[in-house]
Amino acid sequence: MHRATHGAGDAPAGTTTQRRTRHGPVAHHAHGASAFGRPPSWRALLLGGAALLPMAMVPMGGSAQSLFGGGADPTAAGPSSGLGLGGDVGGPMSSAPDAASATSSATTASGPNPVAPASTAPAAARRGQPNRDAPVTFTADEVEFDQERNLVIARGSVEAWQNERILRTDTFTYNRETGIATAEGNVQLLEPDGQVTYADRAELTGDMRNGVVEGMKARLAQNGRMVAFGGRRTDGTITDMARVIYSSCDLCADDPEAPPLWQLRARLATHDRNEQRIRYRDATLQMGGWPVLYTPYLSHPDPSIPRASGFLTPVFGSSRFLGPFATTPYYWAIDGQQDLTISPTFSANQDPAAGIAYRRRFNTGSINLTGSVGNLSGGTIAQDERGWGGHIYSSARFSLDENWRAGLSVNRATSQTYLRAFRYPSPRQLTSDAYLEGFWGAEGYARIDGRIYQSLNETDNTSLIPLVLPNIQADYAFPRDSLGGYLTVDTSNYVLLRSEGTDTRRIASRIHYDLPTQDRMGSIWTVRGQADLVGRSADNLQLGPVYSTTDSSLTEANVNARVALDWRMPFARSAGEYGSQIIEPRVQFVTGPSTGRQYNIPNEDSLDFEFTDANLFALNRFTGRDRQEGGTRVDAALRGAWLFPNGGQVEALGGRSFRASEENVFYTGSGLEDQASDYVGRVRVSPVSWLDLIARGRFDGETAANRMTETSARLGLGPVSLSAGYLFTTPNPALVNTPNASRREVSGGVSARVGQYWRVGAAGRYDVQNSKPVSAGVNLVYEDECLVFSTSYNRSWAENTTSQSYYPSGETLLFSIGFKTIGDFGFRAI
Repeated sequence: MHRATHGAGDAPAGTTTQRRTRHGPVAHHAHGASAFGRPPSWRALLLGGAALLPMAMVPMGGSAQSLFGGGADPTAAGPSSGLGLGGDVGGPMSSAPDAASATSSATTASGPNPVAPASTAPAAARRGQPNRDAPVTFTADEVEFDQERNLVIARGSVEAWQNERILRTDTFTYNRETGIATAEGNVQLLEPDGQVTYADRAELTGDMRNGVVEGMKARLAQNGRMVAFGGRRTDGTITDMARVIYSSCDLCADDPEAPPLWQLRARLATHDRNEQRIRYRDATLQMGGWPVLYTPYLSHPDPSIPRASGFLTPVFGSSRFLGPFATTPYYWAIDGQQDLTISPTFSANQDPAAGIAYRRRFNTGSINLTGSVGNLSGGTIAQDERGWGGHIYSSARFSLDENWRAGLSVNRATSQTYLRAFRYPSPRQLTSDAYLEGFWGAEGYARIDGRIYQSLNETDNTSLIPLVLPNIQADYAFPRDSLGGYLTVDTSNYVLLRSEGTDTRRIASRIHYDLPTQDRMGSIWTVRGQADLVGRSADNLQLGPVYSTTDSSLTEANVNARVALDWRMPFARSAGEYGSQIIEPRVQFVTGPSTGRQYNIPNEDSLDFEFTDANLFALNRFTGRDRQEGGTRVDAALRGAWLFPNGGQVEALGGRSFRASEENVFYTGSGLEDQASDYVGRVRVSPVSWLDLIARGRFDGETAANRMTETSARLGLGPVSLSAGYLFTTPNPALVNTPNASRREVSGGVSARVGQYWRVGAAGRYDVQNSKPVSAGVNLVYEDECLVFSTSYNRSWAENTTSQSYYPSGETLLFSIGFKTIGDFGFRAI
C-alpha cells in the first residue's frame, strides 16, 4: 500500500467551509473511428484521412472532443443518481454540508457539531478558498485515542470531513503526526461537486485530496457509474485507476450479476476534474458483455459538464452525388457565451467542403449563423450545376429596452442543387430582412423592416421578385369602452421595387369596432364597423405582375367603409348525463360602397385567397389590403353542437353568402364569383380524448359539386396513434406554376410504442390527381436510460420542373446509435 506523505500541519481554532467552482480548460480527445471504404480516386486519401483524423489528432495543451462525445443536449447534464456497478455500494448517500456552514475544530468529538460564527473562519476560507490546514472533524459511535502512536480511531457510522469533502466509513483511523487518514469498510467519499466515490479501503492525506483507494466505485452525473480494482488520487483532481469499467446503464433487477447493456472496459483510466475529462487506455466497448469496438485510447467529457470543446461524432454515409463521404465536425466552446462548430466533408466524388455553425448569446440577445462552401466538381451533378457554391443562414435579435427589439437575418445560397447535394435545408425561396419592432403589453405592436427575396427555383422570373424597402406595420387594441365595445386601429404600408416589373408604394390604415349586446330573449347582437383608407402609387403597370393594357402608372387614394349587424341565437337544451346540445342560427347583414373590379391595381398581399367557414363572416374576406370587398351582402350559417361532460364534443356548421352586386371582385373558382356563394362548412367529431376528426369543405352553390375538401383525423389507442388526411382543391390562378391544376392528396401515419423501450412509426403522402407518391418514411427507435438506437428511411418524389428529374438527396437512409454520456455513431445513405 502506497502511503501519502503530506502532513496536515497545525490547525486554527475554527474554519468556515465554502463551496468552490473550478474554471479551467476542457480537453476532448477523439480516437477509435471505424474504417471506411476506399474510393477509387485521389480523394481516397482525404476521405480516409477524415475518418482517421479523430484517431490521430491529439491536441498539445488544447482541447478536443471525444469520438464518442457530442450530439447531446447542452442542457442535459443532470444530478447524480443510481447505484454503483458490481454489487453493494454501502450506506445511503448524503449531500455535502452547506457552503456557508462552519464546524467545530474538535477532532475527537462525537455527536452534533456546534456552529462557529462565520467571522472566526480563516481569511482564505472567507475568500472562497479551502483551508488545506483545516483539521479533520468527525463523528462516530465509538472513538479511541492511542497516545503512544498519536492515533485517533473511530468506529461505527463514522462521518469525517475537512472543508467540503465528506468521508463515511465503518472504521476511521487518523494519524495526527503524518496527517494520514485510513478508512476501511463501506467507504464513501463525497466531493464538493456532488460526485460520490465508494471503496473497500482508502488511505487519504492532504485535505483528503491525495491517497490510494482499493475496490473503487464512483457515481457520476447523468447516471454515470465507474468501477475500478484500485485508484490513486492526486491533489483531489486527478484519479488514476486500474482495471476500469464505465457505464450509464442500470443493472438488471432480476440478475444484477449480468453485464449491463453497454460498458467500457479499460486497462487504465484517468479522471481529471480540472479538465473535466475521463481518459482510457486499452479500452473495449462491450454490448451485453460482447466486445464490439477496441481502441488504444479513448476520451470523453465528465458527465457533469454541459459542453466542452473537441471533435463531435463523425458522420459516415454514401450518396449518389457525393459517393462515400465522411463529415468530421469539431466543436469549439469558445467561452460561456459562444461556440463554433466546423464540419469538413470529404467525399469520393466531390472536392472537400466545409460547413460552420456559430452561436453567441448576449445579455440582451443572440446571434446564430450557419454556412458552408464547397465545389460540385463531378459525380452525377449536371455540367451546368458544377462549380463552387455556398450558403449562409443567419439570424440576430437584440432587445433594446423593455419595449423595443431589433433583428437581422441573412439567408442566401448559390443554388438549390448545391444545398440538396450537401444535405442542407433547401426551401424554394430564401428571405433576408432587417427589422425593428415594439411591444406594448397585449394591446400594441409596431414593426418596420426591409426584405430581400431569393428564388431557388429555376422557373421563377427573378425580375418580378421585389425588394421590399420598407414594410411598416402597427396596430393597437383599446380596452373595452363604457358601452362594452372594442376598438382597434392599424396601419400597413410598403414600398416594392422590381428590376423589370411594377414598382408599388402603398399607405393603408384600418379602423375596426365591435359592439356586442344581448337582448331579453338570449339573442346576441353585434354591431360592426370597419373603415379602410388606402393610398397608392405604381409605375410600369404594363409589366409583370400586373400586365395592364390600359395604364402605365397609377396614383390614387380611396376609402372603403363597411358596417354590419350580426345576429345569432343559441338554443341550448340539457341532455342529462350526456351533456348539453346547442343549435345556433346566425345571420349577418353587411353593406358598404361598391369597389369595382380592381383589375389594374397591383395585388401584392391578397393573392392567397381561400373562401372557407373561417372567413364567412369577415367584413373584408381578402387576406390583405390591396383588394377590398364592397357592396351589400347577407351571410347566414347554422351551427349545431353536442357538448359531453368529459369535455368532448361533436360540432357541425354550414353556411352561405349572398351578394346584391353582380360585379366580379373575386376570381373564377374562388367560391364568391357569383351572387350566391358556394356552401362552406365544417364538422368536428371529438367525443373522447383519443379520437379527433376535423373536416372542412366548400361545395358548388348550384350543383353542390365538391370544390374543396380538407380532412384530418387522429386516433389514439393506448400505445398506438393513427393519423390520416385528405386534401382536394380546384385550380387556383394565384399559383403561378400550376394555375389550372387541381390538387388531390391523401396522407397517413402511424406511431406505436412497443413495450417500454421501442417506438416505431411510418408516414406517407400520395398524389391521387397525378397517380404518384409524394413522400414516404419509416423509423424505428429504441431508448432506455443509457442507449438510443434509431434507424429511418425517407423518400421524396419531388421533381425539378425544369429537368423533370428528382432533386438530389431525395432518398435518405440513416442509422444512429447513441451511448448516453459518451456519444453516438451514425451512417447516412442518400
